[in-house]
Order: sequence, then structure tokens, then C-alpha cells
Amino acid sequence: MFDVLANRTYRHLFFAQVLALIGTGLATVALSLLAYDLAGADAGAVLGTALAIKMIAYIGVAPIAAAFAERLPRRAMLVALDVARATVALLLPFVTQVWQIYVLIFVLQSCSAAFTPTFQATIPDVLPEEKDYTKALSLSRLAYDMESLVSPALAAVLLTVVSYHQLFGGTVAGFLASAALVVSIVLPKAVPPPKRGIYERTTRGMRIYLATPRLRGLLALNLAIAAGSAMVIVNTVVLVQASFGLTQNATAMALAAFGAGSMLVALALPKLLERLPERRVMLGGAGLIAAGLLVGGLAARSYAALVPLWFVLGLGYSLAQTPSGRLLRRSSRSVDRPALFAAQFALSHACWLITYPLAGWLGAKLGLTSSFIALGVLASAAVLLASRLWPSEEPEQLEHRHDELAPAHPHVAGAAAEAGGPRHSHAYVIDDDHPRWPS
Repeated sequence: MFDVLANRTYRHLFFAQVLALIGTGLATVALSLLAYDLAGADAGAVLGTALAIKMIAYIGVAPIAAAFAERLPRRAMLVALDVARATVALLLPFVTQVWQIYVLIFVLQSCSAAFTPTFQATIPDVLPEEKDYTKALSLSRLAYDMESLVSPALAAVLLTVVSYHQLFGGTVAGFLASAALVVSIVLPKAVPPPKRGIYERTTRGMRIYLATPRLRGLLALNLAIAAGSAMVIVNTVVLVQASFGLTQNATAMALAAFGAGSMLVALALPKLLERLPERRVMLGGAGLIAAGLLVGGLAARSYAALVPLWFVLGLGYSLAQTPSGRLLRRSSRSVDRPALFAAQFALSHACWLITYPLAGWLGAKLGLTSSFIALGVLASAAVLLASRLWPSEEPEQLEHRHDELAPAHPHVAGAAAEAGGPRHSHAYVIDDDHPRWPS
């Protein structure tokens, strides 16, 4: 997996991602302490609202940002967004009102909503070989899982010698270091897109996504993934500390078990995907999430049962989520890739916007067993829907006819002339010449 770090451009991008993730993790800890200072017992409500604002920014801003960003130099855009995020982090220690947190969080997450899809869409151009790109996806998953373990531990160590306000300084440093690494490399130039209206540019990624059968299946899988991760993120502390009466350390260990399962899959996935198709791997992972949630409703009655269950959910989470970049890469031309990654970013977070409050509300109102079972049923339905939407047979070359193109059109040069239009076959993606998936 680590072979791809020999590529200097990718190596700098990867460590830029790692530093930005650590900075974001420190900010998450500091923000929770700041919310407690400002709101006391209502800090949970403040953080819940901030999380909702984050999701709204991700869902609403990503497609719009992609529409404007496709004509901007990638490196300049990534650096500018890192600097903007550092500026917001610099302002957070000076917040004195709750509404100021909300405004700054919206700006910060809007920058992330523009940064992340652009960053993700750049990697396939840096590593054009699918084998290398698969390794990069696994490394990225590993970076996210490591951040969830390292950032809280680093914050705990730093808080022994500095105040939480100074943790925001670590966030600033992380974003600025990320910007410096991006500045130090030359990124491949994006293929300039044809001129389109703002509405078409804003909705293009979503239209490509929803017109592609395998990506409609991915959308259903996103819901199963969100159901499993929402249960873990929202209710671990309730299960461990309220139901089992254990300590914060026990909560951290349970979350670490989920991260460990995800990391184990990230390490094994490049080899696994050489032997098995993405569909089987991803449906299997989502099925594992659904089964784990349903079993959890019956068996998660003790800490000893919860930890291995969280490990299994971590396995399923990484199996279902990590290969999604390969599907997006295969389902788009280079010129449309940023818009498609932005669509995936927005739609996947829309799923979390559904499952986060569902996990919390059901757990609080009806009990954690009901939350497990309801999310398990939701994940199971999503897996069944994905298996129907994503065709089990996907030929590399798809034969189709162009009844809307004239026989002299360059795209159908050499195609077999038929009464209904020229017919030929090639790797099929939705684009200007192929606005619909052939039946």
C-alpha cells in the first residue's frame, strides 16, 4: 500500500491531508470545550446544532463550489481554502457568543465542502493506474481512522500543558502546513470543461450520479454506511457510560475498536480488490453493517459484547465505503470528475443528516434497542435496494446506439450504421454524448 508514497506529488498531497485532519481533530476537541464554557449544560445542544450546520454546509455548498471551481487552478484553490480554514480557526478562540460559533462553523465547513471533493478528484489524475489509485484510497481511509485515534490523544496530552484555546493554534498550524505542502508540488492540469450555464454546472455531478446504475446503488449503500456509523458515533457514550456505568476511557476503547476494524480492512483492501469485484465487496460490507446492527439490538447488553460488535461494524464500514472512489473514477470523464466527487460528498452527507438525528432521537425516546433495530432495518433495506439498482453484470464495453447523433459526428466515426442510428461499443459513462444509460 505504501508504494504509492514514492510518487512525490501524491506523497505531499497525502501528508497535506493528514496534517489537515489532525488540525480538524484538535479543533473538534477544543470546540466541545468552548461550547461548554459558553453554554454549560446546554453544550450538547450547541454541538448538535453545529453538527447540523456542518452537514447543511456539506450538502448545499459542495455542488455549487464544484461548479465554480472547475475553471480555477486546482493548486491555487486548495491553498486558498486551507488558508481560509486557518483564518477561521484563528478566530474561534475569540468567540464570546454561541451564534458566533455557528457562523464560523458554517464558513469553516463550507471551505471543507469545497476542498475535499476537489482534493479527492485530483488523486485519480496524479495516480492514473487503478492499482495505485486503490492503494491511495486505502491510505486515505487509514488516515481518517488514525486521525480519530491520534487527535483526541494528542489533544489530551496538549491540554496538560496549555489551555484549550491554544488547541485552535494546532488547527491553524495543521491547515497552514497542508497549504505549504500543496504549494510545493505541481498538480496535473484539469481538462478545461466546455462552457455551460451555472445551473448545468451546479447540477451536472448530481445528474451524472443519478443516471449511472452503479452509482444509484452506491447512494443506497451510503445510507447503510451512515446507519452503522451514526449508531457508533451518537450512541457509544450513552451505551458505555449511561447503560454500563463505565468510564470515558471505556468509551474511547469502544470507539477505538470500531476504528481498528476499519483500519484492518484498509490495509487488506488493495489485495482483496485484486481478487473480488467492488460490488461483492461493498455489498458484503454493507450487509455486515446491517447484520451487526440487528444483532446489536439483541446482544449488546454488556461492554464485553459491545467491543467486538463495534469492531465488526468497523470492518463493514470500511469494506462498504473505501472502494467508492473507484466507482466514481470509472463512472466519469476527467472533466466531470470534480462535479461527481462533489455530488458523492453531498449525497453521502445527506444520508448522515438523516441517520444522526434518527439514532439520537430513537435512542433517547424509545431506548437503544429500538435504535439498533430501526437502523438495522434501514441498513438492510438499503442493501437490498443497492443490490437491485447496481447490476450484477457490468461489461467493460457496453454496446449502444446513438439515435441523437448524425452519422458524420466524430464520436461515431466507424460505427455500424443502422436505421435507428449508429451503433458501437466502448466503456460507457454519462457525458455530453451519452446523456442517458442505455437500456
